[in-house]
Amino acid sequence: MSTADLLYTDTEDALRDSVRRLLADRCPHELVMSAYDSSPGDFSAVWKSLAVELGLSGLLAPESIGGAGAGAREAAVVMEEIGRAVAPVPYLSSAVLATVALVKAGDTTIVRDLAEGTTTGALTIGLATPPDRFSATVRLGADGLTGRVTSVAGAAEAELLVVPVQGPDGLELHTVRTDSAGVTVTPILALDMTRPLADVDFTAPSSTRVDDGAAVEAIRGALLCGAALLASEQLGVAQWCFDTTLAYVKERKQFGRAVGSYQALKHRLADLWLEITSAAAAARYAADTAARYAADTAARGDADAEIAAAIAQAYCSGVAVHAAEECVQLHGGLGMTWEYPAHLYLKRAKSDQLAFGTAYRHRARLAELIDLPA
Repeated sequence: MSTADLLYTDTEDALRDSVRRLLADRCPHELVMSAYDSSPGDFSAVWKSLAVELGLSGLLAPESIGGAGAGAREAAVVMEEIGRAVAPVPYLSSAVLATVALVKAGDTTIVRDLAEGTTTGALTIGLATPPDRFSATVRLGADGLTGRVTSVAGAAEAELLVVPVQGPDGLELHTVRTDSAGVTVTPILALDMTRPLADVDFTAPSSTRVDDGAAVEAIRGALLCGAALLASEQLGVAQWCFDTTLAYVKERKQFGRAVGSYQALKHRLADLWLEITSAAAAARYAADTAARYAADTAARGDADAEIAAAIAQAYCSGVAVHAAEECVQLHGGLGMTWEYPAHLYLKRAKSDQLAFGTAYRHRARLAELIDLPA
C-alpha cells in the first residue's frame, strides 16, 4: 500500500483557483441568501457553469465513458470550494453520489449524460444514511416501482433519479426520470436551504435496471465516497469561517484597540486554527484513500478507505460547526444579522453534521473497523 500524500498538486491548486474565481463571480453571498426568500433564487446557471464550462461534473467518471478521468482528490478540492462559498449546487448529489453509483454498477451510457453536465442526477437515498446502514425502501413489483424515500438531497433539481430497489433476487439499481408518470418529488423545509431536500414517492413508474449484479457494492461505494468528500466541504466551511473571523477581529476596535489583541480571543482562535489544521489532514487523507478506492471499480483499491472516511466524518463535522459558531459569536451583533452570511455557514455545517450519519455513528463504525474492544 502506498503512503498517503496530503499535499495539493499543482493541478489541484489550479483547479481550486478556477472554481474559486467562478464561484466568487457568479455565486456571491447575496445570491446564496436568496435561497431563503419566499421565491428562492435560480441557481441553475451556477451549476451549469461548474458542470459544463469547467467540466467538473465528470471528474469521477472514466474518460472512456465521457468523464474527465480524474479522481476523488480533485473532487475534494471542488467540494472545499463549494463549502467556502456555501454554493447551492447539486455537485454532491449528482457528480458524486449518482455518478459513482452508476460507474460502480457498471453503467456506461447513462452516466455519460451526468459526466457531460447535460443531465443532473440524484441518488434516492436519504442524506442522513450512513454508508454501512442502507436498506432499500423502494420495491419492484409487476407494475413498476413502489415506495417512498425521504430527505433526498438534490432530487428537486434532478432530471434523473438513480434508485436502489429491492427486487425479487436482491438489491438492484434502477434509473427513472423525475418527469415520469408515477414519480412525485416533494420539496421539504430543511435547515440548510442551500442544499434542498425532497421526499420522493414512486407509484408504479417504469424504470431501467442499470446494474450488472453489483448494486450493493455500487451503493455502498457511492455513500462511502460521499462521506469522504463531504469532509472536504466541511473543511471549506470551517476555513472560510476562520479566515473571515480572523480578519474581522484584526479590524474591529473596542476601547481603542483591536479586539483580536485580547488574550482570550487569541486563545480561542489559536485553538480553532489547530482544529482546522487537524481537520485538513483528516479530510485530505480521506480524499486520498477514496481516490485509490475508486481506482478499482470492482473491488477495494485501498483497505483504509472506510477507516479514513469514518475518521474524517467523526472529526470534521464537529470542527465545521465549532468554526461557524465562533464566526457568529466573534462577529458580535453583526454575526447575528440576516444580511451577514455567517448564518449560511452555520446552517450548512449543522446540516452536514447529520449527513451520512452522525459523528457518534462514525465513531462507533470506526471502533468496529479497527476491532476496538467494547
